[in-house]
Amino acid sequence: MIEIDGSRGEGGGQIIRTSLSLAMVTGKAFRISNIRAKRSKPGLGKQHLTCVQAAAQMTGARVKGDHIGSLSITFEPGAVASGNYYFDVGTAGSTSLVFQTVLYALLSAREPSTVRLKGGTHNPFAPSADYLATTFIPALTLFGPQLEFTLHRYGFYPRGGGEIEIKIVPYKEPKLKEIDLLETEFSTNPQAAILLAGLPQHIAEREQNSLKSAIKELDHIEVIETKKCAGQGNAVHVFQRNDHLTETFTALGERGRRAETVAELAAKEYRDYRESGAVVGPHLADQLLIPMALSGGGKFSTVGPTDHTLTNIDTIKQFLDIDITLKDIKPDLFKVELIH
Repeated sequence: MIEIDGSRGEGGGQIIRTSLSLAMVTGKAFRISNIRAKRSKPGLGKQHLTCVQAAAQMTGARVKGDHIGSLSITFEPGAVASGNYYFDVGTAGSTSLVFQTVLYALLSAREPSTVRLKGGTHNPFAPSADYLATTFIPALTLFGPQLEFTLHRYGFYPRGGGEIEIKIVPYKEPKLKEIDLLETEFSTNPQAAILLAGLPQHIAEREQNSLKSAIKELDHIEVIETKKCAGQGNAVHVFQRNDHLTETFTALGERGRRAETVAELAAKEYRDYRESGAVVGPHLADQLLIPMALSGGGKFSTVGPTDHTLTNIDTIKQFLDIDITLKDIKPDLFKVELIH
């Protein structure tokens, strides 16, 4: 039984999600105490509980402490079962984070699976559905797997009600492919997309003007007005393609936040990334760690490691006998490498 302190490092839900992912893949049981101890509302939230329930259903796991607010959980997985799965996260809980939790287990299953998730698709502090489609899933294909992603309905905080669907074909090779993402060239200019759901068009117009002012080299801005949403919502995405992948930088509208501020937040993330010289942005960096660990090797350059990245490395090493190193290339640019 692996004992994990949930208050270590970043001290949030990522420790739970990474532990579930690797327990399902390796068959190793774990116990986490002090769950989300550093948060204003400690313990399991609805999204984290959905991750636990999904992992338990897919592996026939024995679970203790699986209830809202629980400060500790014990998880003993069985064999991974492929199938057609549906989970409702409830309210606006992140569908993307539940998907990322169960992904690697279903890649190791015997038959293809389909996962349909209802809840939030565009959440603060979580990958948006657009980010999954444009950045995360294409980046995952560098390791070998092929996925089919569909966004059926948008879901913003606080209404939620969005739906995504992912078809997962098992990866038949013994290990995922290793990646080498240390250097790259930016051969194209950035592009942007503004998403509006049930909001006035002048919001998009103001965001367009702010983006054009903040990013002079911006090539194209697409405005998407959708009725496929349970409530209202606004998101600004800036996309930058390099030789290996597309990075996505997102800012969400919220009550009291000016449209210009939303655009400026997305533009700042983009500029910080371009000026760093990194191949992999700060959010994708921690998301690539699990597939890289399962491949047994690889390396990439990224901006200064976030708390999420450092915590994810620590959690992965609880389950796998690997060494992941971080080395300075220059100020605010690091090499992340997995040593055989």
